[in-house]
Amino acid sequence: EANQLMQRGRGRSKGAISWGPAEAYGRFSTPKDLHKKYSYIRKTRPDGNCFYRAFGFSHLEALLDDSKELQRFKAVSAKSKEDLVSQGFTEFTIEDFHNTFMDLIEQVEKQTSVADLLASFNDQSTSDYLVVYLRLLTSGYLQRESKFFEHFIEGGRTVKDFCQQEVEPMCKESDHIHIIALAQALSVSIQVEYMDRGEGGTTNPHIFPEGSEPKVYLLYRPGHYDILYK
Repeated sequence: EANQLMQRGRGRSKGAISWGPAEAYGRFSTPKDLHKKYSYIRKTRPDGNCFYRAFGFSHLEALLDDSKELQRFKAVSAKSKEDLVSQGFTEFTIEDFHNTFMDLIEQVEKQTSVADLLASFNDQSTSDYLVVYLRLLTSGYLQRESKFFEHFIEGGRTVKDFCQQEVEPMCKESDHIHIIALAQALSVSIQVEYMDRGEGGTTNPHIFPEGSEPKVYLLYRPGHYDILYK
């Protein structure tokens, strides 16, 4: 499974969180407290695109069991290309990426198996096209709400500069600002468990946006996101 973008893991039985080899977590403490809150982890390739890939798979997998949210998400996603074009993104440039995104949503709508959805995410071109489109959605939202986000951009850059340098390019890592923007753009709340660097073996949860009911759960250790399951 070394070349896979998403790993299958070991199933969802109680206590079956697949932490992988200890060295994979380096100097960071094993988050023992997660066993009390989560039953399973699905690891993603640490290539700088892991936030978008983890978000995409986690939410689409959940939509297999939530037809109401699926229809809402499909409608928002379908309209999103039009919104980006109205902001100045070139339709010809983004169309293929949007089509791939919608194809994945329609695959879920047809009640695909988790194994088949995973196979789609492990197809390099499909997975990369999804990541590109989620990056574009993140960029679009940041630029639409630039007056708010400009206060969080360092180095004297404009929001547009930040998006062109830190959001739209592949393999650029994601931080709070990216998570907030994507969560808001698609109205999908995300809870991130930030791994403690200390000896306590704890994590610090943050919900984006604050006060919302999470639909996606991710584990973060510096530079990397994995998917968590309740």
